[in-house]
Amino acid sequence: MSGLDRATPALHAVDEYCREIEAYLCRKNDGHLIRIVGPSFERVSDWAARGVPLKVAFRGIDRYFERYYAKGARRRPVRIDFCEADVLDVFDEWKRAVGLVVAGAQTSEDDPEPRSSRKSLPEHLERVVLRLTQARANGSLGERFDDVIDRVATELDASRAGARGLRGAARHALIGRLRELDAELLVVARAAIDESTRARLARDADEELAAFRASMPPESFARAKAAALDRLVREKLALPTLAYDQP
Repeated sequence: MSGLDRATPALHAVDEYCREIEAYLCRKNDGHLIRIVGPSFERVSDWAARGVPLKVAFRGIDRYFERYYAKGARRRPVRIDFCEADVLDVFDEWKRAVGLVVAGAQTSEDDPEPRSSRKSLPEHLERVVLRLTQARANGSLGERFDDVIDRVATELDASRAGARGLRGAARHALIGRLRELDAELLVVARAAIDESTRARLARDADEELAAFRASMPPESFARAKAAALDRLVREKLALPTLAYDQP
């Protein structure tokens, strides 16, 4: 396992990290406390040793609960062990987003459900168009986004119609265009964030990357922080990532 995956957590001692996870799981379980002890403590301690930021772990737990609720009425409180596959999935996604090395796929022995596979290009386009429409409809983006969202959504709609059959150079051209549109959307998104919000998000980005900072050259850390800040800006404005990574 790489040094990045075994980075020592800088902001949270292991016991504090586990308490934060335990408290969050308790809230997700409607106040039912499931102690993180024994093998569960070792599992969560390993997340801390890998450098999984707390907020990333929380999003992984959320993802498990979303799937759990989708199956119908809950039968029993969820143990943290069942959330590990989703936590590691979200951690891998986060590392890709900020430019860190992605560890190999892992499977939780206690949760037989397979980890999520990457979406196809047509599925990606459909999801992006839906999220852009939702972002526009919630009214929080302001008029400065109207033109760019209208134009991007129109272009994506046209691309979606033929994406399923695209091969070779045409597929690569569409993926390249998605990167260009994503960069354009980010320019508008950055401009929409006021200075106080930007400063707070920058602090959050520093906190997320704290476990990796000592092992990264300054140039690499600066790139990772810029990418982490962009990801937090997207999250703040509920904007999707238009760029598509080839499976």
